[in-house]
Amino acid sequence: MATDIWFVVLPGVLALDLTGPAETFALAGDAFRLHYVGPQSTVRTSVGLSLTDIQPLPDNLPVGSLLVLPGVGDSQHNFATPAAESARRWLTTLQPAIHRRQLSLVCVCSGALLAARAGLLNGIQCTSHHDVIPRLRAVAPGAQVKENRIFVEDRGIWTSAGITSGIDLSLNLINVHCGPRVALEVAREMVVWFRRSGDDPQLSPWLRYRNHLHQAVHRAQDLLNQQPDNDWDLPSLAARVHVSPRHLARLFRQHLGVSVRDYLERLRLAIAEQCLQAGQHPEQAARAAGFSSPRQLRRAQLRVAD
Repeated sequence: MATDIWFVVLPGVLALDLTGPAETFALAGDAFRLHYVGPQSTVRTSVGLSLTDIQPLPDNLPVGSLLVLPGVGDSQHNFATPAAESARRWLTTLQPAIHRRQLSLVCVCSGALLAARAGLLNGIQCTSHHDVIPRLRAVAPGAQVKENRIFVEDRGIWTSAGITSGIDLSLNLINVHCGPRVALEVAREMVVWFRRSGDDPQLSPWLRYRNHLHQAVHRAQDLLNQQPDNDWDLPSLAARVHVSPRHLARLFRQHLGVSVRDYLERLRLAIAEQCLQAGQHPEQAARAAGFSSPRQLRRAQLRVAD
């Protein structure tokens, strides 16, 4: 079932804060339905382009929706407009649903200021654009404002540093809702890579080693991802991506920082762990991931732990 995403569009909306996430979600296919709502049917964006056919703010939102608040240009002034005040009052009516996690709130850049004005960030870990951080602390003294973060999630409320980090956050949300393979396909289509803050959890092997643009390495990773249980050796993999074995080994070290063998082992470990979490017997989980036995799987787990 598709997830509904509601973009709140205000006068002066930062064009990339709106279109960056919207394009990212749209590339995930029919996984999401996009809606554009606001107090006015037509607004002028930060770059002078007018947007029309904006729908009125709905009385309520379906459970499971994502509510996105893009930033606006000159946020201190624009969030003081009648339109912004109307949006703020509307947001306060959604506060119970957001705090019960029936809705997920997504703030891009200075959109966090609007959420703060609506009282939605009290006690919440959050972030924003570095220029907005002092104002965010002033508007929401009860919030736990984090600096130097790309994005932050706390109890179903997501906030990002702004501009292109809205795309980073959207990719992560696609990962959460659709899985890493869909997120990776979208990222590659957009020719961007995944960025995480230093204390965020590690990405899965499907995404963790994809922050490069070398096509031969991507092709090799795609083959390993599609058939992790295949009896791969370096010469056969290199032949499939039309480079020499020595060159492919060098490319993996240069762009991924790991060997082909280590990458494949981490991939297989992630698959085995998923199978075990799903309740499969260790023998089944090991063979599904490409290990010859549970014993070989345990040895691989110990190597990675070391």
